[in-house]
Amino acid sequence: MHDVPLWRLYLLRATYLLIAVGLLFSFGPLLLAPGIEWAQRKGDTAALLGGLACMCLLGLRYPLQMLPLLMFELTWKVIWLLAIGRPLWLAGELTPAVHETTVAVAVGVLLMLLVLPWRHVWRSYVVGPAERWR
Repeated sequence: MHDVPLWRLYLLRATYLLIAVGLLFSFGPLLLAPGIEWAQRKGDTAALLGGLACMCLLGLRYPLQMLPLLMFELTWKVIWLLAIGRPLWLAGELTPAVHETTVAVAVGVLLMLLVLPWRHVWRSYVVGPAERWR
């Protein structure tokens, strides 16, 4: 039952806290007092990331049950690097802002690769029994 060591659980908790605090500081103020123009352009992104931040707070209490959030983080970051960052880099069209984002996303990928308890992920999500369909 306890296949994940305690130190790994605390590492997961720290990761959830890092994501939640980062997102809440970035998007929290915008959600609390958005302008109409901003809400029409970025409201859906801010709402999604605000929801992700709130769900990451649950990861502090349930670090293993909330692993799909970290798997989502890893997945979207890899997709972004492959579909956006890499083509712009190969075309020589990385602006300073996109370069900064690329570095941040790549660091996030490395962090997720190091933090995720891969043996537990394998046992629980790949070879573990599925839930019944009916």
